[in-house]
Amino acid sequence: MLDRLQALADRYEKLSELLCDPDVSSDPKRLRELSKEQSDLQAAYDAYTEYKQVCQQLDDAKEMLGEKLDDEMREMVKMEVDELSERKVGLEEKVRILLLPKDPNDDKNVIVEIRGAAGGDEAALFAYELYRMYTKYADTQGWRTELMEYTENDLGGFKEVIFMINGKGAYSKMKYESGAHRVQRIPVTESGGRIHTSTSTVAVMPEVEEVEVEILDKDIRIDTFCSSGAGGQSVNTTKSAVRVLHVPTGIMATCQDGKSQNDNKMKALQVLRARIYDMRRQEEEAKYAGERKSKVGTGDRSERIRTYNFPQSRVTDHRIGLTLHKLDAVMNGEIDDIVNQLTLAEQAEMLEKETMGV
Repeated sequence: MLDRLQALADRYEKLSELLCDPDVSSDPKRLRELSKEQSDLQAAYDAYTEYKQVCQQLDDAKEMLGEKLDDEMREMVKMEVDELSERKVGLEEKVRILLLPKDPNDDKNVIVEIRGAAGGDEAALFAYELYRMYTKYADTQGWRTELMEYTENDLGGFKEVIFMINGKGAYSKMKYESGAHRVQRIPVTESGGRIHTSTSTVAVMPEVEEVEVEILDKDIRIDTFCSSGAGGQSVNTTKSAVRVLHVPTGIMATCQDGKSQNDNKMKALQVLRARIYDMRRQEEEAKYAGERKSKVGTGDRSERIRTYNFPQSRVTDHRIGLTLHKLDAVMNGEIDDIVNQLTLAEQAEMLEKETMGV
């Protein structure tokens, strides 16, 4: 571990030199790439620097114990040794986590798809509430949300909604939300007061650049049609809505949120690229499913990950056995407790595998 940390520190210091080089500062693309690389190394570099300082202080304190000291001074030095030893252990744990392989998509924006599944109108209503939960969570993180496409039911729920979250680290936190979300409550449509169980599915996909997923013109079919639903006088009068079909995979994306056909086309292609990337990633992970299945799941939208029980004001995440009795707060976007526990569970599992040499 120390060798890896020293190599990381050497690279960080080399990047500092390069960023002062006039040739680099005059090349915006190179400057941006090196700045990002150094920024990614910053936390581990700072932790390693602190770790070395603590180790040196600990060695000095232990050396003092070998000298002639009065009882009071010896007791003070022993206390310092204990404190420094504790800090050293904590920093070792911290740097081990910082050295874990990072998901290359973690810093990306995300495209989120929510669909009402089992439960008809109630599932659609819950899909809307999940959308509201995530937009409020995005606000607390300083992220920006952009509605891309939605289909409503007669009660104001979402049969389907697609939106983008723009913000640094959005995927690193939102990726744990992919899966089936189950709700238990008395539906507004239920006259007998019986508790029903419904589900909505969530898929979280990283935004994908054109260079990451190339879509050839010859491989797509684009159809335009009149928008439907709310949107002003242009609705049902101009063919601004766009549907894009990727012929080789059969994957389709539609967008009619904007009045501009070109804007809708660009958004539809964004969603299409994300879906193609997601399909390829799922196929790749399926090859190793038996080896890599983790507590926090694979992101498969068919996997039941969480239950929201309204009568008991209870939220349970089944992947890590976490139960919180603050449903109202969670539905208002306060999901950091869940996200943080899922992150810790994944890190713990990765550390265990690393220790075992898996």
